Amino acid sequence: MTLELPGTVLIVDDEPINIAVLTDVLEDKYEILFATDGAKALELARTAQPDLILLDVMMPDMDGYEVCRLLKEGRETAHLPVIFVTAMTDVDNEARGLELGAMDYITKPVSPPVVRARVRNQIELKHARDQLLRQAVTDGLTGLANRRHFDSVLEKEYLRLARNRGLLSLILFDVDHFKAFNDTYGHLAGDDCLRRIGCVVLHTLTRAADLGARYGGEEFVCILPDTGHDGALALAERLRTEIMALGIPHVKSSAASLVTASLGVVTVRCIAGRSPLHVVAQADEQLYAAKSAGRNRIQAMRFDSP
Repeated sequence: MTLELPGTVLIVDDEPINIAVLTDVLEDKYEILFATDGAKALELARTAQPDLILLDVMMPDMDGYEVCRLLKEGRETAHLPVIFVTAMTDVDNEARGLELGAMDYITKPVSPPVVRARVRNQIELKHARDQLLRQAVTDGLTGLANRRHFDSVLEKEYLRLARNRGLLSLILFDVDHFKAFNDTYGHLAGDDCLRRIGCVVLHTLTRAADLGARYGGEEFVCILPDTGHDGALALAERLRTEIMALGIPHVKSSAASLVTASLGVVTVRCIAGRSPLHVVAQADEQLYAAKSAGRNRIQAMRFDSP
C-alpha cells in the first residue's frame, strides 16, 4: 500500500546540485517538485498548488525576490508560503524577503535538521489555515458551500463572465414539503435528509468551475458558469431524479411518497453593470412556478440572447 505524503514542496534553484541536496533532505516526507528558473516556478506554483515553496534568491533572468513578488500578487498563488534559501546572510536581504511576503529564511549551506523543522512548521501552519478557510466557506451540515460563499462566488463569476457577455446558469431548488417531513420524522431525520441531498449535489456537479451551495434551510443552489440552457436543464433533471432515487420515504408529501425537489432554472447572458442578484430573483420565480405547478418538477427560463 502506498502511503500518502503529507504535503508537496516546490524547490526553485538554478543549480541542480542545490535541488538535489534539498530533495535528499525532504523526499522521504514530502512530494518534491522543482524548477530551475522563475518562469517555470510561477507556472508550477499556479498549476500544482504546492504546500510550500523553497526559493533561491540569486537566479538569472528573474531573481527570487521578483518571483516572490509575482507569487504574492497572483490570485491563485498569493496564499502559498515561501521560504527563501540563500547564501546571502545580511539583515537587509532577509528583511527584504520578509517584506515581500516570505514566511522564513534558510541560509546555505543548509542544515538538514533545520530544513526539515522549518518545512514541517510551515506546512503544518498552511494546513491549519486551509482548514479554517474551508470551515469559513462550508455549510457544516451538508458539506456544500455556505450562503456567504455562494454570494461571493456568484458576484465574482458574474463580473468575470460579463467581460465577454458569457453565459451563466443557476439552479435553485427546494425540498418539497420539508416542514411536514420534519414534523413527521423528526429533525434528526431532517438533517440526515439534507446531508444526503448535499451528497447528491456534490456528486452531480463534476466540473471544478461549478459550485453547489446550501442557500438556506431546505433550499439549495448551483452556479454553472459558461453553461447553456440545455446543459443546465439536463443537470437539473439529473438532480431531480437522483434525489428521488435516494428513496427517502415522505408520507406527508403531495408530490410523491418519497422525498422530492422542485427546481427553478435560469440561463442569462451576463452584462456589465448589472447586479447578479437579478439572476437569483429570476431563478426564484421559476422555483415558485415549479411549486405552483405541482412540485417535483423543473421550471426554466432563458435570457441568453446575444
